[in-house]
Amino acid sequence: MKRIAALLLLAAGTVAGFAQTPGISTGRSPAERSMAQAKKLIENNPNDFEAYNALALALSRRAREVSDVNFYTLGEEALQKSFVISPDNFDGQRIRVWLLLGKHEFAAALEAARKLNQKMPDDVMLYGFLTDANVELGNYQDAEKATQWMLDLRAGNMPGLTRAAYLRELFGDIDGSLELMHMAYQSTPPSEVEDGAWILSQMAHLKGVAEQALAGFPGYHYALGNLAKVRIQQKRYDEAVQLLRQRYQAAPHAENLFDLAQALQWAGHKEEAKKAFAEFEQKSLLETNRADNSNHELIFYYTDYANQPAKALEVARREYGRRHDVFTLDCYAWALYVNGESEEALQQIHLALAVGIRDARFFRHAGEIALATGDHSGAERYLRQSAQLNALGSEEARVALARVRQSADKVGP
Repeated sequence: MKRIAALLLLAAGTVAGFAQTPGISTGRSPAERSMAQAKKLIENNPNDFEAYNALALALSRRAREVSDVNFYTLGEEALQKSFVISPDNFDGQRIRVWLLLGKHEFAAALEAARKLNQKMPDDVMLYGFLTDANVELGNYQDAEKATQWMLDLRAGNMPGLTRAAYLRELFGDIDGSLELMHMAYQSTPPSEVEDGAWILSQMAHLKGVAEQALAGFPGYHYALGNLAKVRIQQKRYDEAVQLLRQRYQAAPHAENLFDLAQALQWAGHKEEAKKAFAEFEQKSLLETNRADNSNHELIFYYTDYANQPAKALEVARREYGRRHDVFTLDCYAWALYVNGESEEALQQIHLALAVGIRDARFFRHAGEIALATGDHSGAERYLRQSAQLNALGSEEARVALARVRQSADKVGP
């Protein structure tokens, strides 16, 4: 389950007739409390379609809490019961869009959200879903317009703020992103510990608050992953391995295993890393044709570790056929580059960087690709930008930058 803007709580009172009761069953997570309440409502009145909607919503929240996509299937089953009682009820249709986003069926979610938006043009969360789907498909102007509608309709609403923050980050405005995320965090009710932890986890790679997220929601898989990134940047690789092991135990997804395998490699545990990479490839190939896949990681495995460029390009082209977000463009560009198609690779990485994202790996890839096309000044510029960010990918950029400068010195004036 990747980091997508969609997976933030819809908002209190989204489902009519169903509200959280803060403070009960304190040993349970917010989603578990919601699930229990919805089931109680269903027991009291099996013909209450809103109760089934509430259960579907709670199940989808639980999917995020524990990173288990099986809860989306259970949520769909609850929605079907809602539609039997009240065919095509609006709240149920809206939750269905959220489930589609959770399963990474972005094109289908976009189409469904557009149809509902036409029926209910003043519904704030539908604009949130339009934002989410458009972001994941790479339609950033449409995403920005939808987010602005959210904030215009209800100034300062938490889902709108988090989406605006994510777009600010993609557009390269890190300070603006942090400010908006902080505003969202300040407006999060204390009882919603997972929502608060989610926001802190998204801030963690920009500002070190992962420990705070874990303190509020212990063992949270998103926070563990972002804290591991911090430890890798600090070259505390064994600590990163421990964190990523814990995350993989909590959320045994292929992409999480890939991160663990990389950390094992950096920590010097070569044999264990080799086994982890092999297991990752098997798991990733099983889901490569699904909407919710680990194709980005599979591409980088084939390009950077397995030395199988043709396989990397095959996977990259398949994913590029589904979506054109900046992360897919970067993967596609890198796969083209390792296959010797540097001119096209340069076009794709330029499209990604044109959005405004400031990512060390993107800049490093752009530098290597520019160098392959003979653009030494462009290569040096991109590699320097990567090195200055001091993030994942910066170390490799510094090595490449030294190589470019050494080559320039040999050529002389």
